[in-house]
Amino acid sequence: MALINSDRLRFPCEPWQLVETSHEADDDGTLETLMALGNGHLGIRGSHSFGGDGVLPGTFINGFHEIWDIKHAENAYGFARTGQRIVYVPDAANFTVSIDGEMLSLADSTVLDYRRSVDFSTGIYRCAVTWAARSGATVTTVVRRAVGFESRGSLGIELAITADREVYADVRSDIVNRQDKPVEDQSAHDPRRAGRHADRILLPLHLHGVDGSLELAWETAASRQGVAMAVEHTINTDQQPFETVVGQDESTVRYVLGLGAGEKFVLHKSVSYATAGTSAAPDRGETLAAEAQAALISVDAIFAQSVAHYANYWATADIVVGGEPELQQAIRWNLFVLSQATARAGVSGIPAKGVSGSGYEGHYFWDQEIYLLPYLTYTNPTAARQVLESRHRMLPAARRRATELSVDGALFAWRTINGLEASAYYAAGTAQFHINAAIAFAAKRYEWATGDAAFRQDMGAELFIETARMWVSLGFFGKDGMFHIHGVTGPDEYTAVVNDNLYTNVMARFNLRAAAEVEGYPGVTDTERLVWKQAADRMSVPYDAHLQVHSQDNDFMTLEPWDWSTPRSKYPLLLHFHPLVIYRHQVLKQADAVLAMFLQWQDFTAEEKQRAFDFYDPITTGDSTLSACVQGIMAAELGYSHTALNHFTDALFIDLDNSHGNTIDGVHIASTGGIWSSLVCGFAGMRDQGQHLFFDPRLPASWSSLTFKLSVRGVLLDVELRPDAISFTLPATYDGVARAVNVRGTLVELPVGEKTTVALAPVPAPTPSIFPSSFPTAGFPVIGKGLS
Repeated sequence: MALINSDRLRFPCEPWQLVETSHEADDDGTLETLMALGNGHLGIRGSHSFGGDGVLPGTFINGFHEIWDIKHAENAYGFARTGQRIVYVPDAANFTVSIDGEMLSLADSTVLDYRRSVDFSTGIYRCAVTWAARSGATVTTVVRRAVGFESRGSLGIELAITADREVYADVRSDIVNRQDKPVEDQSAHDPRRAGRHADRILLPLHLHGVDGSLELAWETAASRQGVAMAVEHTINTDQQPFETVVGQDESTVRYVLGLGAGEKFVLHKSVSYATAGTSAAPDRGETLAAEAQAALISVDAIFAQSVAHYANYWATADIVVGGEPELQQAIRWNLFVLSQATARAGVSGIPAKGVSGSGYEGHYFWDQEIYLLPYLTYTNPTAARQVLESRHRMLPAARRRATELSVDGALFAWRTINGLEASAYYAAGTAQFHINAAIAFAAKRYEWATGDAAFRQDMGAELFIETARMWVSLGFFGKDGMFHIHGVTGPDEYTAVVNDNLYTNVMARFNLRAAAEVEGYPGVTDTERLVWKQAADRMSVPYDAHLQVHSQDNDFMTLEPWDWSTPRSKYPLLLHFHPLVIYRHQVLKQADAVLAMFLQWQDFTAEEKQRAFDFYDPITTGDSTLSACVQGIMAAELGYSHTALNHFTDALFIDLDNSHGNTIDGVHIASTGGIWSSLVCGFAGMRDQGQHLFFDPRLPASWSSLTFKLSVRGVLLDVELRPDAISFTLPATYDGVARAVNVRGTLVELPVGEKTTVALAPVPAPTPSIFPSSFPTAGFPVIGKGLS
């Protein structure tokens, strides 16, 4: 399956834009995601504006959600009780345009020219269509959109219309409250997709409109969250709206006018959203609508905010690959959507789809700590801190959840919006206790990279301690003297509820050691810290002596190998096989032990990493979008350059080519974060949390260069990688302490304002590992003969 790469005439390679030059309705849903706009708080899908042309059009606000009681067919103690789902908020990106009585529609009208784009350098969406009207007129419409950044609840939309002869134009601007867009519960067929609510979601609180100005407010029926929007319409003439109509599900502002030949009609639609938590105040709707109204700014100002944001963003976040224009375009798109998902999220989590769609219900997972926080920590450390602060705010709920699961400290929800566990399938949800270690790991990385002492002493320390307390109560010291953690699921969801999952154990070890390093924290005794140290030092790390490779868990090597003649039409396996069928086989959904060896890079030898990669990579399906980037990073470290580039390219185009078939539901944001790590940690070989930043580069042979910047303890470090050298530059304005980096074991001092270049020797490709058979069968014929 391919989209962008399948037709480069339709999707030309532009370094700073994603462009579509002809319309094909079958791709509308996917392109609504690819051309979405957002700022981390507010997101609008890239749907067409005219005549209801759209598959899943909509607007989302991070964290704004509805709740419901989860109905378990067979209930049990501690099961998740309350579901949470992001809500489609009323959508302003809709117009109905009629020319001489003909309603313009991509489905029914004659299109002479079409060009749609999203500009990475400005954040502006643009769709220009030239129509052959039935009246004989040639009409051009141009729609532009942008979201605000300083004004993060703002959306600006511009509609321009011109014609080659005098026409009669009827233009209606619509606000549509779609309630819950999907017409069916998609999750019944695919657990990756969003479900839908059975009942009405948004109940009107305040509806007012006059002369093109609208003030509207609703609240969710169960969670009682409030949302309001103010909308202001202005045009480039003195004409007043023909009518302004207000309703709870559709409000309209209509203009009826004659348009002369060559004359341009321009409509600006400025939108402001405001949200609030539960309240019983009788004037709540009016107050919230007034808040939205007060935040309204002009469309031009919103566009200017977007342009300014991306000018600043690319100055520090751009990653440039030399000699690969198509890869460069795709890299910039991935970095662009990372900004859209995170830039103005505030103290909040980052949904698995950002604010580009409703997939995964708008929940926050471990993805944000392992896949997104590296990018944020080194490009926007303030935003990284806010994500960690949002986790810290969930500690009370995490402590209650720990009590429900009979463990100490805090246990964070596997998937959540409000802090409560929302995963109804515990085997692939609650059993993934490793989310605690992910949060501790991200906190420790942030602390290391920024030197934020206040965070380390307050929020960071509490996160380390409360998560460590969970681990020592979950695990136990066995008869062998080792510390074991049983009944858990690792990142690989094709192997569930196992004993001593390697990833879980080594990440828990890191977590315990981070907590043991905290000194002077109230309520922590020397005995407790000693237990943490002992548990970490004696952590069981499964190893198969026969295969000479670390085992994913205690029993993984005893499982029956998967039948690799299974046709591709049966992938992803989770949609075609019962979980119990998958669980009893040696097959991976995503990197598990290999991910552990990437994150805990100092705990494993080069030989151990290679043998693990050689064993697990061939049996990893990549059914998870979280896998390819990690596989590529480890392949690069080991010197498998061709394999590394293949995995990277697969990850790079996951959404652009809709390779997993579900891009319609939103961007796979964690995978885009993995692209940043693939470039910086994979091909540039960067590792952290040692004495110094460490680099062991592996530039692909077809690339002439790779350049990027890292924010490290308040300093922006320029890195430039070429086939035979890596260079570092500290800014001339830097007046702090001397800095150094470690390049392949050599400490390199970095003078201020000068480029420091280190020569690199070629890295030879390793000899692939050879494994003895896991299941000796040579004796079976003999046994058979003996029985006959």
